[in-house]
Amino acid sequence: MLGTWEIILIALVILLIFGGKKIPELMRGLGKGLRSFKDGMNGKDEADKTEEQKQEASKGETDA
Repeated sequence: MLGTWEIILIALVILLIFGGKKIPELMRGLGKGLRSFKDGMNGKDEADKTEEQKQEASKGETDA
């Protein structure tokens, strides 16, 4: 089990290696990968994914 100080140390090392600007991109990619994995486990097919992407795109346009 990792303690608080070990997690903080690991986070600092990752920040030093990748830099502050790369971390959001890495997290975004990780989130997309996890979402894809979860969709695969739930049995969603490509038609469902494209429909969700259309809904997200239209939501993004109305927010902007």
